[in-house]
Amino acid sequence: MATALNHPTSLPHIGHLYSTVLADTLRRWYEFTGREALLSTGTDEHGQKIQEAAAKNKTTPKVFCDRISGHFKDLFDSANISYTDFIRTTDPRHYEAVSALWTRLVDRGYIYKGHHEGWYSVSDESFYAETQVEEVVGEDGSKYMVSKESGQRVVWTKEENYKFRLSMMKDRLVEWMTSNPDVIIPKNQYNQILATLTDSPDSLQDLSVSRLRSRLQWGIPVPGDEEHVIYVWLDALTNYLTVTGFPWDTPERAAKKGAWPAAWHVVGKDIIKFHAIYWPAFLLAAGLEPPRRILSHAHWLMGNTKMSKSRGNVVDPVALLNKFGVDPVRYFLVRNGGIAEDAEFSLDTVHARYKKDLAGQLGNLVMRCAAPRVNPTMEAPLTPGTITDAEKELIDKLESLPDQYADHFSTADFSRALEIAFDTISLANTYWQHTQPWTLTSSDPDRLRTILYFAFETVRVVALLVAPVMPAKMEKVLDVVGVEKGERG
Repeated sequence: MATALNHPTSLPHIGHLYSTVLADTLRRWYEFTGREALLSTGTDEHGQKIQEAAAKNKTTPKVFCDRISGHFKDLFDSANISYTDFIRTTDPRHYEAVSALWTRLVDRGYIYKGHHEGWYSVSDESFYAETQVEEVVGEDGSKYMVSKESGQRVVWTKEENYKFRLSMMKDRLVEWMTSNPDVIIPKNQYNQILATLTDSPDSLQDLSVSRLRSRLQWGIPVPGDEEHVIYVWLDALTNYLTVTGFPWDTPERAAKKGAWPAAWHVVGKDIIKFHAIYWPAFLLAAGLEPPRRILSHAHWLMGNTKMSKSRGNVVDPVALLNKFGVDPVRYFLVRNGGIAEDAEFSLDTVHARYKKDLAGQLGNLVMRCAAPRVNPTMEAPLTPGTITDAEKELIDKLESLPDQYADHFSTADFSRALEIAFDTISLANTYWQHTQPWTLTSSDPDRLRTILYFAFETVRVVALLVAPVMPAKMEKVLDVVGVEKGERG
């Protein structure tokens, strides 16, 4: 599992936390199902944006990145992210991996020296064709060009650089996608990328993969040519290989080779082009497998508009964690977050989700099971007593839940998975109310044992399934219902 690297030009926002919680949930799910899983995240620290941000703050790029990268790491630690690797693109091992991939692409004939002339966005760190930009009028009446895709300002740039033969990769990319129709989730993102590749004969142009050092100093040097630095996206994307030990040229580095290809890349929809076109093209050209799945999630909105500092509608993820607690925030993000469509954020919605699901349903059932009035020994029965028709619906639900939950997780439909889990909790609470176990403590211990057994069993099954989303809270719940540590996977 891997998140997109975070760009440390400013402090973390809720989108960074959302991506990383999704990836962490996937990793914990894989481990729950008995598979070893790695999770990488980190910071993308090269490029013109970083160089300019550091200059604006009157410091060096490395010192600037050290400070901001630390904020991301602190946030992820606070959110109980179980990353196995926090990579920074300024790490020496990453320089080696990028240089090795570059050399492989050169040796295979996919990189050549040429000239590039076109529109360049510093913010996006991407070149755009004439058809991808448009003129807009600013608030002061001035006219300037922007990217149609991102809305960021672009400037006309002409320079010598190295280019990657992206135009040669079109057929292979189309074949990769059509042979793997579930490779990009959600489907609307898959369709968008496939349309980009197939809508016109010249939809892919060769890609500039270096910048002159005279214009950009902060980057990884091109092997054998100190006058150029490697394009920030080729640099940053290679991190997914770096964390697996690429180029796998020593026994120590080769130990993690089996982790490639990645099971999942988790990225925001605004950078899907780089992950679903450029990155697989680089990999295929280098003779390496592309990732198995790319999860391209949607954005968070506030007041039905995209969050931005200029609008004053950003959410501080640290303050959010401090206000509601780690696991309630993780649950809210996974349950309410958008995959195909943008999701609305409000503090009231976070509170409502906590009150309804976590306190009102799960917390209520746990307290009922452990109430001294009906369960003075505070123990979960190992077997039920006599089973009646009253248990049938709940039994059917419990038997089908694990497979249904797993099916939804396999397609990254996390919200639906959590919905059916908490539907089961709701059904168990209704069952409890209908069977009224508090009236049976003296009159019918066999019947009481049956009711307690299925209430506890519901808590056990749901807590195990939901643990990848809320690991700390579910650990406590499983302690309460007496599930041994070795029986939690």
